[in-house]
Amino acid sequence: MCNKLQGEAVRMETRKGRQTPTKSRILSYSQTDGEQAIELYNLTGRTAQEWQELLLYDILAIDKEGLYRHDKVGYSVPRRNGKSEIIIAIELYALKKGMRVLHTAHRTTTTHSAWERLLDAVEKCEQLELKSSYKAFGKEHIEVVSGGKVQFRTRTSKGGLGEGFDILIIDEAQEYTDDQETSLKYVVSDSSNPLTLMTGTPPTAVSSGTVFTKFRKNVLQGLKDNALWAEWGVEKMTPQDDIEAWYRTNPSLGMILTERKIKSEIGSDDIDFNIQRLGLWIEYNQKSEISPAEWDALSVKRLPEFIGELYAGIKYDIAGNGVALSIAAKTKEGKTFIETLDCRPQREGDLWIVKLLENIKPKNVIVDGANAKTLQETLRDYRNKVRVIIPSVGDIIAANALFEQLMAASQIVHMGQPSLRQSATNCEKRAIGSSGGFGYKSQREGVNIALLDSAILALWNCNHEKIKAPQRANY
Repeated sequence: MCNKLQGEAVRMETRKGRQTPTKSRILSYSQTDGEQAIELYNLTGRTAQEWQELLLYDILAIDKEGLYRHDKVGYSVPRRNGKSEIIIAIELYALKKGMRVLHTAHRTTTTHSAWERLLDAVEKCEQLELKSSYKAFGKEHIEVVSGGKVQFRTRTSKGGLGEGFDILIIDEAQEYTDDQETSLKYVVSDSSNPLTLMTGTPPTAVSSGTVFTKFRKNVLQGLKDNALWAEWGVEKMTPQDDIEAWYRTNPSLGMILTERKIKSEIGSDDIDFNIQRLGLWIEYNQKSEISPAEWDALSVKRLPEFIGELYAGIKYDIAGNGVALSIAAKTKEGKTFIETLDCRPQREGDLWIVKLLENIKPKNVIVDGANAKTLQETLRDYRNKVRVIIPSVGDIIAANALFEQLMAASQIVHMGQPSLRQSATNCEKRAIGSSGGFGYKSQREGVNIALLDSAILALWNCNHEKIKAPQRANY
């Protein structure tokens, strides 16, 4: 009985995350240089995990002509699983074979950190002899006696032009833009056996890259020749406390990741957790009623000077998922400033709204949604004197029409907050009534339109009433 219990304890301790991708497209092959890369990597004192070994076999697969079976590779793994270790193994392999590698990243700090990790690995690998190492920020390189060289660069639209490489590595690929690809894709054109490798995580609402997403879509649909895609991720929004989903999407769970570490990451942002920890790919609709360019054009870097009073808008999500509170105020230039102050699940109640309204002291607040009257009663119970306005259908139509008009006239300003931007740039119109009235709805799962709706209500509230006595609005 004791042995049985001990065996069960060992089994529980050694449970590992899924070692094969949840979604992939990998071409058949019979030969690979993956073993060479794994051997060099393990000589550094590290030990490649099973999923890393399998992926290295696939990435470095060789066809009948001695060329890489996949000359373009992309893989997505949730954060802190060790996807960068695969890059180290490939770079060690390239150095040993006398290849030239260009390692790029979105941030200078990332490229420098990658240089430090590779240098440590080279110095510990007995089969490689370091010739030179340059550590200047933004111009790092490592060269070995055999002729292999890795250069590290922060990506720009001009980076790498005029230089020739055998392998191009795109780290932080979710930030890889079309104009960067236009210049960088040619750096391996002269190689007799080129390889381009992209690695990262699914993009968030504020990610600037487009190449990674398009590559994934095209490979999975079979529209890319000689290409590989592999990912670990959930198919749809998943509860943060779903432990089985953790193990399904994090291959290093049970090794370098622990359940305790992931539990500590659970927070109020379901979307971010699903993207960063569970590898969820959320499709971004490029035909949003409000484009990112249109929205960003209204952004200001500094908080403008306000005149008049502060106005608030609250929207209870139609689906009952959340409630958002936004404010609006007139600026000295005569424009209307909008910003979302908070958005929370409805299960948290209304007390946070009461406290926030007490703090900002708006002239009044417009509340739309099923819980509007309940909030009105709650405010009364807490002796909050803010005037609550429950809008009619006609008011909602007027508010959305005014928002559209002021946007077209560039009479709206905001501070570019990511949450409101995500809501605004992933929306489409919905009909209200039968006389041409409209509102907005979200285009995709995970985006709460209540943020935009509450900002529109605050905007209309601010412009619906005349400003009586100029005074500075503070919040």
